[in-house]
Amino acid sequence: LKLAAVHTSTPRIRQPIPARAMNVAMKMLLAAAFAVPVIGELASPVGKVLQLLGDLQTKVIKEGEDAQKMYAEYSEWCEEGSKDLSHEVKTGKAEVEGLQATIAQEEATVGSLSAKIEKLAGEISVDEADLKAATDIRSKEQASFSASEQELTEIVGTLQRAISILEREMKKGGASMLQ
Repeated sequence: LKLAAVHTSTPRIRQPIPARAMNVAMKMLLAAAFAVPVIGELASPVGKVLQLLGDLQTKVIKEGEDAQKMYAEYSEWCEEGSKDLSHEVKTGKAEVEGLQATIAQEEATVGSLSAKIEKLAGEISVDEADLKAATDIRSKEQASFSASEQELTEIVGTLQRAISILEREMKKGGASMLQ
């Protein structure tokens, strides 16, 4: 036996499969895949795998549609929430501006009323001083009046006694009294 000669030439490079041969192989594979369910329920593993892949594809597509629907609803909810919050922020800012204007107005009112209170407090102090002075004057006048009243009461009493004595004496002898 002779040993085969050792290949000393360049290593063999794989040549690409021609496109036509590839197309034919793919067509045959597809035909076989679709023919298995058509021919009958053959218990071939390839047929079962293809059926499982078809079922899985249907299931994935349905789950994708459900997920898309849920995403659309969530997106709509987010957009509505964003609009509501935006509206509330605008309303809140407007309300803040209105309240700040009201605060400024009320602060001005407080300032003017504080000035008026100070003015009235000063007037009350003057009036209280005038009242005290008038009360002191009234007390002095009261004392003077009481003294004058007592003196006049005594004079009136003396005059009444004198009148009664004169009337008595006139009744007794009216002519002698006139002299």
